[in-house]
Amino acid sequence: MKFKIVFAIMGLVLLGANELFAQSYVEEALIISRTRGGGSARIQGMGGVQNALGGDVSSAYYNPAGLGMYNRSDFSITPGYTMVDNSSTYLNNTTSATKNSLIVPNFGIAFHTNKDGSKGLWGGTFAINFNRINDFNTTFTYTGTNKDNSVIDYFLNNAKGSDTLQFENNAFNYNTPTGLAYYNYIIGPKSILGPGQSNTDYFTDVALPGTAIPGKPGEVTTAIQTETVKTSGAQNQWSFSYGANFNDKIFIGGGIGFTTLRYKSEKTYSETFPDASVQPLTSLTLNEALSISGSGINATIGAIYRPLDIFQVGLSVASPTAYQISDTYVASMTSIWKNFEYYPGKFLNNVDWKTNNVSLDYNLNTPWRISGGGTFFIAKKGLISADLEWLNYSSSKYSTTTGGVSFSEDNNTIKGLYTSVLNIRVGGEYRWNNYRFRAGYNRMADPYKSLQNDIDQTYTTYSAGLGYRISTFYIDLAGIFGQGTTPYSPYPGASVVSVQKNSSSFLVTIGFPF
Repeated sequence: MKFKIVFAIMGLVLLGANELFAQSYVEEALIISRTRGGGSARIQGMGGVQNALGGDVSSAYYNPAGLGMYNRSDFSITPGYTMVDNSSTYLNNTTSATKNSLIVPNFGIAFHTNKDGSKGLWGGTFAINFNRINDFNTTFTYTGTNKDNSVIDYFLNNAKGSDTLQFENNAFNYNTPTGLAYYNYIIGPKSILGPGQSNTDYFTDVALPGTAIPGKPGEVTTAIQTETVKTSGAQNQWSFSYGANFNDKIFIGGGIGFTTLRYKSEKTYSETFPDASVQPLTSLTLNEALSISGSGINATIGAIYRPLDIFQVGLSVASPTAYQISDTYVASMTSIWKNFEYYPGKFLNNVDWKTNNVSLDYNLNTPWRISGGGTFFIAKKGLISADLEWLNYSSSKYSTTTGGVSFSEDNNTIKGLYTSVLNIRVGGEYRWNNYRFRAGYNRMADPYKSLQNDIDQTYTTYSAGLGYRISTFYIDLAGIFGQGTTPYSPYPGASVVSVQKNSSSFLVTIGFPF
């Protein structure tokens, strides 16, 4: 059932929305839909502009019409190195975490064929291209001393209103963090306190943050809260595309894309209770592991028109990617007690419990992507190019492959929460003999209708690159530097964590025309 897996995506019912850390089906839809164009070092060194450019194997993914500009066959591969530094601020405390990884974000081969010129067809190129469109490899951590509330407050509120049957195997709160808290004796029904007490209201023996400490006027209990989130995986696409050249003025292309999705997160959330004189509990630790895998298919068509030798415009349309997705979730909780007598004869020390492995299969359709761009050529000295990309994130839609599961509420929330955006890419290249010098700018707009926790989630990158080309070989280098901020909340009622992401990627493309 869907209620079993919902916490697999939500973690600790996390509220923070960002492109890296799935929290609900609503947020997962955004993470999967908010992809990057990627490309070779040449393309990424110019900010990712590629809609009105050509002669690059990356065109197979973004605008297949650009393949029509090839006059030779070509093979290229792009290895790279990525560094992501996340600085998290929580309760006036800032913590940093860094993750580095080697990647191969792009490679492909293009086969060019000259034509006889009949009906204006000068030539055509078929290309196979592998492109990484999302990278989930990152980590972040935060810590802070909370004087106002605890995750236990959430557990109490989440359990309230139903008796303990909610924690029976296969019941709606069995495979959840709240269920783990129940089986760790962190929460319990008030009915066990004595006759006449409610069996649908819950209590805790823990002195929650903000509780006055006897004998210490003005002092209250606190909870030291810490969480580390590690994510890995990527979205990749294999594109099989063809582009044709008509009179060296009109270029038309199309292709089919096969996309794979692999996302894994490991989360460790803990609370430590330092006020020993009043606390029966030393600490609690929640571990969660979530795995998302899927595959999808889409189609892209495009055209480039060159009215003048110094100017050309491009347009491409990519269909929604139709994904089939599977989730698997498991969690465990450990609590360290001080030989606490929970009820007569029941003493608590080290307690632990684990959920079942919970899985769900479903479908997701991502938004249409419509892009337009233009390129100006400056004699033979270089070029300036710009792209505008339109997506409507509110059009993402789930459907089910399992009877009895409904995503209507999630789909309605997606429509109300997200909006359409215009993403901007600008780049240029200067040519000097066999050398190339490049720079670019890329802005991915905030996908929300209104600011979440007063944080603008626009993501911006700046890039630079250089290259060297001869008739039988070329090499391109690029550095891409990105930054953006996202909110993240440990549980309902907690303060928001502000996660500042700074990323640096260095790419090398090696190519061999033939």
